[in-house]
Amino acid sequence: MKNANLNSPIADFHPLIGKGSPEALEITEAARETEWHYPSFVADLFLGKLRTDLLLPFPEQSPADREIGDAFLKSLEAFLKAHVDPDEIDRTGQIPPETLAGLARLGCFGMKIPKEYGGLGFSQTNYSRAIQLIGSYCGSTTVWLSAHQSIGAPQPLMLFGTEEQKRRYLPKLAQGTISAFALTELDAGSDPAGMSTTAVPVDNGEAYVINGQKLWCTNGPVAEVLIVMARTPSLTVGGREKKQITAFLVERSAPGFEVVHRCDFMGLKGIQNGVIRFTNVRVPKQNIVWGLGMGLKLALTTLNAGRIAIPAASVGTAKRCLQIVRGWANERKQWGGPIGTHEAVSSKISRMAAETFAMEAMVELTSELVGRKTIDIRLEAAMAKLYCSELCWRIVDDTVQIRGGRGYETANSLRGRGEAPIPVERMLRDSRINLIIEGTSEIMHLFIAREALDAHMRRLNRLLDPRLSIPKRASALLKMGWHYARWYPRLYLPSFGLSVPGNLHATLRSHLRFAQRTSRRLARKLFHGAMRHQAKLAYRQQLLSRLVDVGAELFAISAVCARAQSYQQGDTYPQALELADFFCRQSRRKIAGLFRQLEDNDDRFSTRLAKAVLAGEARWLERGIL
Repeated sequence: MKNANLNSPIADFHPLIGKGSPEALEITEAARETEWHYPSFVADLFLGKLRTDLLLPFPEQSPADREIGDAFLKSLEAFLKAHVDPDEIDRTGQIPPETLAGLARLGCFGMKIPKEYGGLGFSQTNYSRAIQLIGSYCGSTTVWLSAHQSIGAPQPLMLFGTEEQKRRYLPKLAQGTISAFALTELDAGSDPAGMSTTAVPVDNGEAYVINGQKLWCTNGPVAEVLIVMARTPSLTVGGREKKQITAFLVERSAPGFEVVHRCDFMGLKGIQNGVIRFTNVRVPKQNIVWGLGMGLKLALTTLNAGRIAIPAASVGTAKRCLQIVRGWANERKQWGGPIGTHEAVSSKISRMAAETFAMEAMVELTSELVGRKTIDIRLEAAMAKLYCSELCWRIVDDTVQIRGGRGYETANSLRGRGEAPIPVERMLRDSRINLIIEGTSEIMHLFIAREALDAHMRRLNRLLDPRLSIPKRASALLKMGWHYARWYPRLYLPSFGLSVPGNLHATLRSHLRFAQRTSRRLARKLFHGAMRHQAKLAYRQQLLSRLVDVGAELFAISAVCARAQSYQQGDTYPQALELADFFCRQSRRKIAGLFRQLEDNDDRFSTRLAKAVLAGEARWLERGIL
């Protein structure tokens, strides 16, 4: 698919932007990965097809790769216990330099960097395992490392850097030179059209001068190397201005580089995040990464793989919560017995365990699919980020509830009065950001919806493209008609093309067959929504979110069944089948509710009421406050 043009139907509908924002639309559409070179399990789910061949048998980590990961994790765990004090980091807001130096000696800053450039060359699975381990222990340390190599300079350099750029920067970055990614601005976050940082060519294009300011730049206050997004001179295409966003490598030592402010947040007190100002910062043209105008596409592509770090860390947090709750619910006595024996608490514990199992299955599956390099994982990574961050937040919240007053009390306070310093309060503060960073839950819903609709939009775009001749558009119409004449009726055939491997456990087979049938129902509902609302679909964001949530549940069910089957065959995890069954039962009820809400909802009423509140018509509700 070629980049969308503004005279196409896509200009009238875009789930991320909506109607009436052509400039933002043009930039965002041009930055998308517009082709699907490889299959995507999640993309096919939205088309009514469950690709069991992509998840059965479950893509296990190879024994040799696991051995590498096991050895590293053993050293990392020992170092964390001996040299990282999460509560002290939270109290002081600082990670000691000697701790960072020790992490660098272990190779933690170069886990994903290839060995030829001085890194450890880890697979995505081993990297996810490491992030999970650190995420179970210290959120701030997790962010230092993941922001450096998941979304910092190493990832875009590995993907798009020249060989000279890689050899100049990657060895230093692997050894502990801190990096950051500078994209967000005061008025430019998800909407790139508002970007005001500029890079003006000088000396006949041999260098660029950057001016502007970046907000919420993680690792920015201490970074030595940054990937900075800036607007370069626009192009004129078809008589219209086309804005260009370009990525530059900028070093901290450059004159005009200034850290204006270090931000302080609800949680993650030990991270370095701040406002960076560039005043006439001069960079050579050799510091452009990928090419002029490729900056936003670089950013979005980098995030596709980088997003997996958040669900990996979320799994670590969820596992730690489960460990805390298991101990406390057995120890704490109320009403004549341990609180874990009471249904009000046990119902939370069973759900926490099942959801932790599902989260881990999703992360393991997605990480291994990355390693195959034959699967397009942009939707899988987005789904894992959305789903795991949401579940992790609920699990931590339930842990606070089960721990009661001790869950609300800080670890230092607990220690001060002689109790075990279990840091549930800190974990709650630290985990909340996962629903916001690298795409808020709301933006992730809309991003996934846009990609899920891509197959339909491509066909419609070609049909109505005014640049094509009438014969070519007529040919496009015939092809589209033929495609939907075959595709759409199949979505109603209950058994056509539905099959799961015969060696699958009967319980899991039942759930996977449900996922297959429901993927067809999901495809129908998505198609009906597009046909019914057309351009106005952009404004039906709650409808789109429900459909995305159905897709997320189906992805989770599929990952859980595949993972449970592999455990069942190995006979080493006796509760795996029970956990999978319980999770799938819960998930199927959620899906039923989501489908009901597609028709039975108060969306329009809610929108009208929100407009009234925003207009001040319910201001009387705000009386009696300061």
